[in-house]
Amino acid sequence: MKIIEATDYKDMSKIAADYIIQKVNQSPKIKLGLATGGTPMGIYSNLIADHQKNGTSYQAVTTFNLDEYVGLSGDNPNSYRYYMNDNLFNHIDIQKNNTFVPRGTVGDVVKECESYEDLLTKHKGIDLQILGIGANGHIGFNEPGTAFHSQTHVVQLAPSTRQANARFFSSLEEVPTKAITMGIATIMKSKEILLLVSGEAKKEALKRLLTENVDEKFPASVLKNHPCVTIIADKAAIAGLKVHS
Repeated sequence: MKIIEATDYKDMSKIAADYIIQKVNQSPKIKLGLATGGTPMGIYSNLIADHQKNGTSYQAVTTFNLDEYVGLSGDNPNSYRYYMNDNLFNHIDIQKNNTFVPRGTVGDVVKECESYEDLLTKHKGIDLQILGIGANGHIGFNEPGTAFHSQTHVVQLAPSTRQANARFFSSLEEVPTKAITMGIATIMKSKEILLLVSGEAKKEALKRLLTENVDEKFPASVLKNHPCVTIIADKAAIAGLKVHS
């Protein structure tokens, strides 16, 4: 694991965005794995600003999102399809038919999981996967105890995860209880992973990732088994930790 220390959230977002921009310029047909929530919003703002200023093109880029809530349609402001359109896709020159997000309102969500996994296989996997980390170590929506061999599947969201995401909804009761998520094995097939860690609230999770053994009780620990992981963490998340970058 390579660790890059950023000053703060703004700096972390800029470093990560510059990293992605470099990859896109090097490989215009790159396949990106994208994340949602609060952590990557700064990255997407930087990507938009760069596109508008420097003309970085996403015409040939293909994207796959980690997850989607079960029961929310793409036009629901709290869905991850809506999030991606609103925070990135609508503001760059990407082809919308090359952006893939699991569909949360299909009749058979298990079949949707299988179809999404097949789609990833058809495109020969992800070149660069963006990840955040939950306070309980979840990656994507893979909660503690998720099998490391899991592929795209339906998950029951942990109370702590729903509570963390409640800030995006009017109330906790509105937060869906289930989601479709890429499995841990699916994530691990990515050629490269960029893990973003920001804020004191994620400090304990980062410490556990760096110091504890690989264990399904802490899903992010599996990243130790991946050959190409870069962690970008800000000072608040990394303070006091002995790291080797």
